[in-house]
Order: sequence, then structure tokens, then C-alpha cells
Amino acid sequence: MRVLIALGGNAMTNAEGRARPDDQIAAVATAAEAVADLVVSGVEVVLTHGNGPQVGNLLVKNEIAASVVPPVPLDWCGAQTQGTVGYVLMNALDGALAARRSERRTATVVTRTRVAADDPGFVRPTKPIGRYLSAEEAAVLVSHGETWEDRGEKGWRRMVASPEPLEIVDAPAATALVDAGYVVVAAGGGGIPVVADADGRLSGVEAVIDKDLGAAILARGLGADVLVVATDVTHAVLRFGQPDAEELGTLTVSELRGHAAEGHFASGSMGPKVDAACRFVEQTGGRAVITSLENITAALEQGAGTVVVPD
Repeated sequence: MRVLIALGGNAMTNAEGRARPDDQIAAVATAAEAVADLVVSGVEVVLTHGNGPQVGNLLVKNEIAASVVPPVPLDWCGAQTQGTVGYVLMNALDGALAARRSERRTATVVTRTRVAADDPGFVRPTKPIGRYLSAEEAAVLVSHGETWEDRGEKGWRRMVASPEPLEIVDAPAATALVDAGYVVVAAGGGGIPVVADADGRLSGVEAVIDKDLGAAILARGLGADVLVVATDVTHAVLRFGQPDAEELGTLTVSELRGHAAEGHFASGSMGPKVDAACRFVEQTGGRAVITSLENITAALEQGAGTVVVPD
């Protein structure tokens, strides 16, 4: 079985959401234990991950240094965080696998994701990222070509495009490594956003890609049997937070799409995960699971969590 696991932000921060280096290393070590159990059971595992806190840290450095050195563009931030998080994941996985007497090795692929240059998101960026700044601080960054928006009392916030991912450019490299026996980390943060010119040459763009939607495309490109969206809850839930909340078990794509259309899943949290799970099943006929990291083995072996199957 080949499984792509999309690690949520909780897998790389502490319980309070802090993302200091020590916090990230400790959190990733915990995640690696669950992944290593799958690997030694014979499952081919590919990991992808979010990078919001890590990119956020880089943006703060950009802001502080903007009057001295030009800010690093978002595609560079994506590449840097893919390398950093991949390195931390590899160290943790190598240790967990060695403790289980496994000789499997790990590899990280710095991965690009192609988007359309004419994606509507580039016309009016709507994705807020980073922290709030004063008008004076934001003006320095606007002078470097960034888009900032006045958010009232809280201050100004940077706005970027979040275009639709079309293709994981480096999926063939990740596939070759999986076929060679590696546990692979790829397409962190949804991938580094790039566009192609008329000659096929690629260049980076100022954008962020939804990690879960990128994971669905990567899973398809890898020929994965299962997409696992690992989050901080064991199930997707109807009427979340209400007395009559209902955990979802196994259901079809159409059933889950119907619940989404009724507005059950928030756009900033569970919504993209549900959409990614549905897309993968629709496009491949495979299976998708939404569950907690601790529940992954049970989800794959016993059908625990929210399992999405073809109609």
C-alpha cells in the first residue's frame, strides 16, 4: 500500500501552537513515531506538511530587516521552509526507524507546484498572511512591491494570492525515490508556487498554495492508494461545537460534498481538508481519510476516522 500523509500544523508545533526550533523538533519526533510504525508494517509512506508557522517566522525577519535588505519573496520562503522542515522530519524519522531496526532511509524533495499565471487570485489577492503592522511599517514593505490592506483597529496585514494548484512539477522525482525504497518528504506547504512561460520555463510567484489541495494532487501523481489528511481531531464533524455534533465515519464522496454544501466545514480549517479528500477520491477512485495523527494506523487497518470512498 502506498500512502500519502499530509501533516497538519499541530504535527510541527507544541500544544500551545508555539513554533520555536525546540518545539518543532519535539513535535516532529512524536509524529515520526506514528509514521515509523506504518513504515515497518510494510506501507510505502510519503509525507507532506504545512509551513504556515515557519513562513510566518521568515516574514517577521523580512519585516524587521526591510529597511536594510530587500524582503525574501514568498517562493523563496517556501523553498527554505521545505528544506528546514524536511531536514527535521528526516532526522526524526531516521531515529524512529533505527529504533525499530529498520534500514529504510529518508529523503526530502524541494518541490515546485505549477499554477496558472492568469489565475483569478492574482488579480486581487485575498489570502491574509503574517502579523499585523502599523501603517508606517507596512508602507516600507509596500515600497518593495508587496500588497498590504488596512484591517482597521488591528492594523495592516499582507494579502497574497492563493491560486489553484495544477501540477506537482517534481512528483516524478518523488516517485523515483519512493520506488527506490525511500520514505519521502515532498511538496511542503503545498509546494513552491511557479508559473510557466510560453517556452515552458518556470519562475516563482508571490503566492501561497493550500497544503491539502497540493497533497491531493501529489497523491494522485505518486499513484497513492490512500490520502491521509492528519489533523488535530479524530473525525470530520457535523455541527462542530454544538450539543448535537456528529462525527462522520465512512461515507461516499457525494455524501461528504453534500455536507460541505450545507456549510458544515469552515473554510479556514476543515473545509480545505474535506475538499482535498473528495478531489483525491473523485480523481483516482482511491480512499481518503481525515483523522488525527495518533489514529492513522487504526484508520488504515480498521477504517477508523472519517473515511471517504467512491460513490
